[in-house]
Amino acid sequence: MLVEKNAPLEPWNTFHIVAKAHSLLRVASCADVQRVLADPDWGPCPKFVLGGGSNIVLTGDVKALVLKVEIMGRRLLRETEQAYIVEAGAGENWHDFVTWTLDQGYPGLENLALIPGTVGASPVQNIGAYGLELQDRFESLDAVDLQTGAPFSLDAARCGFGYRDSVFKHGASGAGPGGAPPQRLGLAGRAMITAVRFRLPKPWKAILGYADLERKVLEAGVSQPSARQIYDWICEIRRGKLPDPAVLGNAGSFFKNPTVSPEQCADIIARDPKLVHYPLPDGSVKLAAGW
Repeated sequence: MLVEKNAPLEPWNTFHIVAKAHSLLRVASCADVQRVLADPDWGPCPKFVLGGGSNIVLTGDVKALVLKVEIMGRRLLRETEQAYIVEAGAGENWHDFVTWTLDQGYPGLENLALIPGTVGASPVQNIGAYGLELQDRFESLDAVDLQTGAPFSLDAARCGFGYRDSVFKHGASGAGPGGAPPQRLGLAGRAMITAVRFRLPKPWKAILGYADLERKVLEAGVSQPSARQIYDWICEIRRGKLPDPAVLGNAGSFFKNPTVSPEQCADIIARDPKLVHYPLPDGSVKLAAGW
């Protein structure tokens, strides 16, 4: 187990902020985490899990032991009549993984192309773009408990997915009566994701419910675009709106669209009929933050 001292973090955050990790361990497997937790010196130390660095702004050197997630690997786990089940290591670059799925003939993630970060971070935020959220394609994940070193797996229900939300963004809360354990177990700071599996449905169906994509359809004169065409359009749209983090430091596009009741939406539309809005399955309405 090699722990690097005074490791530069500038290459590992998308703002390219100059900072150092007092101590950094490159994690290539679940066993690496278990070894560091069992170590009498490193085990008790505070831990900081670092993936692609696209959701952080470093304000100084990191004193906690940085666990740099570099668990790699991509594979088709199994194929059924309904779906392709694919798996990726948590350290895989997200966009590269999306590209790989299309190259292998497994469509379904194309609307999430060019989102910065790693595969392991994708369930934490329940990333989403252009009408698709990660939870729509999620099968399960593997993780390791950062306190006990025990590996465990979670399905979608146990991940507690919400709009840009998951169990990984919340701590334990709601203690039961008489000092009983918490009623809701959050995993923020408690777990490190090691692998994620996705269910890519067969037959594939295009998701085109956003104005930018509909405009591309009209421009191309294609009524039924392929997954690769949608992928190319998404990349073009995103590159037109955001600079390349490798050229100009940034964290991509991150925000939460406000959700309102149908009555609130109707009230706003009465004052501005051009309101950009999207009905949601639960009856609420999502408003475009950009608008």
